[in-house]
Amino acid sequence: MKKLFISIVSVITLIATTATAQITGVELARKSQSGDLLTQNNEKVLRNVEMESEIVVCGGGLAGICAAVSAARHGSKVILIQDRPMLGGNASSEMRMGIVGVRESKYQETGILEEMQCRNFMYNPLQRYPLWDDIFYSTVVEEPNIRLLLNTSVRDVVMNGKEIAAVKCWNSNNYTNYTISGKLFIDCTGDGVLRLSGAEYRRGTEAKSTYNESYLSNEKANNLTMGNSILIQMRKTDKHHPYKAPDWAYHYTDADFNYDTPQPTTPGHQFLYKIIHRVHDNNFWWVECSSVKFDTVFDANEAQFELKKIAYGIWEYIKNHPDGRGHNYELVWIGAIPAKRESTRYVAPHTLTQEDILSGGHFEDVVAYGGWDLDDHDPNGFENRGPASYIYKVKQGYGIPFDCLYSVNVPNLMFAGRDISTSHMAFSATRVMATCALIGQAAGTAADLVIEKNTTPAGVRKDHIKELQARLEDDDCMLPYRWRQIYPLTAAAKTLAENEPMRNGIDREWDGNDNGVYTAVGATNLTYTWDKPITASEVRFIFDSDLKIRGKRMRKLEETTERAPMPSEMAREFHIQVRVPATNKKQAKAHANPSAGEWKTVATVKDNFRRLVKLQFDAVETDGVRIVVDKTWGAEKAHIFAFDVK
Repeated sequence: MKKLFISIVSVITLIATTATAQITGVELARKSQSGDLLTQNNEKVLRNVEMESEIVVCGGGLAGICAAVSAARHGSKVILIQDRPMLGGNASSEMRMGIVGVRESKYQETGILEEMQCRNFMYNPLQRYPLWDDIFYSTVVEEPNIRLLLNTSVRDVVMNGKEIAAVKCWNSNNYTNYTISGKLFIDCTGDGVLRLSGAEYRRGTEAKSTYNESYLSNEKANNLTMGNSILIQMRKTDKHHPYKAPDWAYHYTDADFNYDTPQPTTPGHQFLYKIIHRVHDNNFWWVECSSVKFDTVFDANEAQFELKKIAYGIWEYIKNHPDGRGHNYELVWIGAIPAKRESTRYVAPHTLTQEDILSGGHFEDVVAYGGWDLDDHDPNGFENRGPASYIYKVKQGYGIPFDCLYSVNVPNLMFAGRDISTSHMAFSATRVMATCALIGQAAGTAADLVIEKNTTPAGVRKDHIKELQARLEDDDCMLPYRWRQIYPLTAAAKTLAENEPMRNGIDREWDGNDNGVYTAVGATNLTYTWDKPITASEVRFIFDSDLKIRGKRMRKLEETTERAPMPSEMAREFHIQVRVPATNKKQAKAHANPSAGEWKTVATVKDNFRRLVKLQFDAVETDGVRIVVDKTWGAEKAHIFAFDVK
């Protein structure tokens, strides 16, 4: 089984990086800088390049990042294609949508998403969006198994029978046409560009009767979707300066917002309206174009201009309002391009529906989960003089099955993020970025199994779904209605009674139970021993990254001084020791005393920001393994949820 580990030979210091095999394949030819003068006679204006990989991921939002990184860490060669100059999609500095998902901290999404958010706290404590882009970038480029192509758009596909053989791409930054072949393709574009393959898909809203979805009001299917949004950001100021919007912007008065704002009487239902009365904690998500007037895909440019006219006009209205609501704020940023909310949904063996979510999503092939409510935006967007969004409460941690992540008619096509197989109503809950990140990690892990087992996504579903679920749980992705199985060596070890929570498979606080163990700096209480020597080569830890910090979201306001602290009970520096068995009778006699024996350090980690840490070292015969925490991120003791030996 291919895996990612941090390799350790003897005693070394591990920097926050990962180690995998170097990528192979076609490398771009680079012309010597000392050659002849280039003219129309000896140089082509456009370049054609062919590349190949095992897995090709299209789309570099959170779903695409997590898909690419998870596949690469398990050993597959990956090419990640992103059509923008930065990664992150709706979360990037271009759009600045907040990362949301579950609403309860005990269900907080972990895995690669939590790793990136903790990395952001460490390297970007002031939470500046341009640096946030580079948190995504670092996560990707540190993986040697990934080849990243930014500014690269998919424009066509090459088919081999029913399968995708290659994608044709255009990079406007380096004037290069790429033909990128692969064994498996994952569409994380949101818009579902790989439907160029002929993959079945849908855009719009089904009729209420199609899946018997009670929260829909339309009796007939239509092509309407939720609209795109553009965000604006503010900064506090001490003095009020009136603001004038550009002449081409809309100009609003109180009359534009003079309408009733009732709430539904049904428990669990809620209407959300435009938040024009405050600036603090306002991300202007309701500056949303109408899908009645604009197709979210083909009218993207027109919608962008429409949204800018709305956004500048809204700020003029709020800033200059006589009640002073915006007087102490200044406009510092407006979105470069709109953030897309809904466009295309592929058709997979299962279509997730409203009822699936409301009933909790109990699926045999569960690989991810959500917790965002059914949150259906009015297709008229900002123009609707009424609710901007209709909210229907759901059970936290509803399951999402693997059968929603691969095409029914293109055997080597998977998808993750906004374009998975759901109804419009179910999509209103699964579309948010934290959920998309979990789906992306599930798809990438499954894609690696496709390559390793020489099968298809359908083959993984049929023959390897339990292995996929086990790998996800081992990679710190909680799956609903089940808990992780611990390693056999961990189960067979002896330890202090108070250490038992570290091997119950529940890697977080849950229903009032801590499920973790505290250890003081320098203490040796976190020790496993065995009656007979065992061979160990790997340890796995889940540290406390404080899941109560809800989502570790970027800030809505452009503040300048408050620094985001690292989770204080996370181990910052630690080392791993093994006890070498006795080699003669004298040593054996002494070794009968658990406090005796020679402890040797096999790994040292500094500046750790990861909740999940897996370390691999040279196989060693030992009858004891322990972790010693040398420093935390501020607390007196470190808090650890899991300690496994393999």
